[in-house]
Amino acid sequence: MNADEHGSEIVNGTTAGPLAPHSSPLVPLHTVQRWMQAVIMHPDGVDAGLASDSARQHLDVAPENVEQVIARSEAQTSVERLSIYANAYYARLLECLGEEFPVLKKTLGEETFDAFAMDYLQHYPSQSYTLGKLGESFTRYLAETRPAEANGGELPADWPDFLIDLATLEWTFSQVFDGQGIEGQTLLTSEQLQAIDAEQWPSARLEVVPCLKLLALRFPVNAFYTAMRRSEEPPLPGPAASWLAITRRDFIVRRHELTERQYELLSALAAGEMIGAAIERAARAPGGDLEQFVVELGDWFRDWAAADFFQRVIVESGNAS
Repeated sequence: MNADEHGSEIVNGTTAGPLAPHSSPLVPLHTVQRWMQAVIMHPDGVDAGLASDSARQHLDVAPENVEQVIARSEAQTSVERLSIYANAYYARLLECLGEEFPVLKKTLGEETFDAFAMDYLQHYPSQSYTLGKLGESFTRYLAETRPAEANGGELPADWPDFLIDLATLEWTFSQVFDGQGIEGQTLLTSEQLQAIDAEQWPSARLEVVPCLKLLALRFPVNAFYTAMRRSEEPPLPGPAASWLAITRRDFIVRRHELTERQYELLSALAAGEMIGAAIERAARAPGGDLEQFVVELGDWFRDWAAADFFQRVIVESGNAS
């Protein structure tokens, strides 16, 4: 018989439970760990966690008998000791969400952001082994709850839409940064794009890079985000449609503002449409004079190729370059 570093008594690979070396019967350490995880991660707190089915399926211990698993100390009860772990767990999750949405947090203020984030964690408890997915439903939560009040005062009716757009922008940055990139790959150059035969051009397809994300937003949150990151204090913007292309180059997330026509064109290309059909779709979008659109079109493609938007071109015969 020996003791592990946490003070649990272990006999032939089993344990009486952390901090309670004389519990009976003996149960495997991993069972105690899973029980404790279910208790401290319960969104309604330790008391609810102790009574939950998710905890009792590992150890069927009634809340009043928790000392059979977790010993009390001279100063704290077993539940209070568990609460320390639970509080630290949620404090870490709030910290991670604040790092994921720094401008949203700065905009709302720490207290209001933490209140939103804590409520989010009740609606969408962490289910992944990685904290990288912790915020993936945050924009959905904002859309579902549409918080209408923050910083102690009533805000405009479109305030939730602004919050959703800002959270969408910041979450997209995380997706692009952590996702598949193009570093070290050979990509389509402007020269190769210009070398495509004019007869093949309308029926060719452009394969966009995997890290390219396109956003259609209701507010000009890119300019607001930039100002906030520069420690400026811009006023909250009014609603005004905006479009963005976000990608990663040399491990740096880069933002490109688009017009509605540019957004429609890139969206069509990203969906696999032939270049000719994509151009026709963009031509139908609002955006001013069509003649100017035709004049600028070549510059758009050259600029996007130079910004590494395209991986390769696929011509009708099936060949790619």
